[in-house]
Amino acid sequence: MLYNLSKHLLLFIFQISCTLSMQVHAQTKATDTIKSTLRVGVSGSEPFVFSESDNGIAVEIWDRIAEKKDWNFKYIPFTNVEDALNALEKKELDLVVGPISITSKRVESMRFSQPFYNSSISIISRIGNQTFWQKIKPLFSFKLIIAVGIFLIILAGVGSLFWLAERKESPEQFPHDPVKGIGTGMWLAIVTMSTTGYGDKAPITLAGRIIAGSWMIISIIFATSMVAGIASTLTLTSIGSTTITNLEQLSGREAATISGSPAAQFLTKSKIKSIGVASLDIAMEKLENQEVEAVVYDRPQLLYFLKNNESDNETLSISKAEYYKQGYGFAFPLNSELVYSVNRTLLELAENQETEGIIHDYIQKDE
Repeated sequence: MLYNLSKHLLLFIFQISCTLSMQVHAQTKATDTIKSTLRVGVSGSEPFVFSESDNGIAVEIWDRIAEKKDWNFKYIPFTNVEDALNALEKKELDLVVGPISITSKRVESMRFSQPFYNSSISIISRIGNQTFWQKIKPLFSFKLIIAVGIFLIILAGVGSLFWLAERKESPEQFPHDPVKGIGTGMWLAIVTMSTTGYGDKAPITLAGRIIAGSWMIISIIFATSMVAGIASTLTLTSIGSTTITNLEQLSGREAATISGSPAAQFLTKSKIKSIGVASLDIAMEKLENQEVEAVVYDRPQLLYFLKNNESDNETLSISKAEYYKQGYGFAFPLNSELVYSVNRTLLELAENQETEGIIHDYIQKDE
């Protein structure tokens, strides 16, 4: 009995010793990592990272963290985020600073801090009423032309049926000449469909009356749907403006975005016609020149543009609708010991309103 008790006691002491040893080893490893000069990859777009200088929202937030933790580091710039993340996976970096989107695919191969900014995609457009051409432009769309063409083919078909049924019994109304006879049949089809009822032409045969009755029933549905569609198009365009407030209003319109960006992929998935450009400045220039109806891109970058171009605030409007929401965070290797300290310090910065102050310095506050 005493032997078994001593045995269990020794085993318990051994387990405690192993646990303490592992903790000390981990703490020593973390201390060694933090005491060394951290290799900080930096990449992204304005206002989070500025290529020509060591500032921007993400850079300033990291500077505050490193200052509070008394960490030494050196910045290693990258031309794009993917190159920086590839270097991180190869353990050439200790972390990556910038507007790094936290995605399910990325967390498989790296760790992230908590988001320091919640981003989204938004729409910026002109403020103002539509021109006369913009109001009538939908009436000249390819789809409407196709619909009118199909309508004329249907009329020609119905007119031909009237002519074939009536030409022998009523040659004075439907001449034997196919062109004149079918033309008369088409006229009768239009009068019947519109319920005008001139009475100048009327079928006298049983077959002609069956065709006329069938056409009346069909045209009630067909004509009312067509007229209602045209009327709603005219109504919406007459009261509409050039301001785009949601994605649905971009249907049938053209938007500019940055080639290869998440916004470009978002527009493709949403089946919105878009023009890809190299930079936001070029996209905004196309909007100003009325080459596109809107610019779709990351909301913080659009807000940053408005803040730095206050003269455009009276002519441009950013939608309140937000799409494809995602968090921006700092990226670390899977085995990094820095994540906990960074997250704790990020919480302190948020609680002290320091993060909000940094963001407000760069980005126009949402109204």
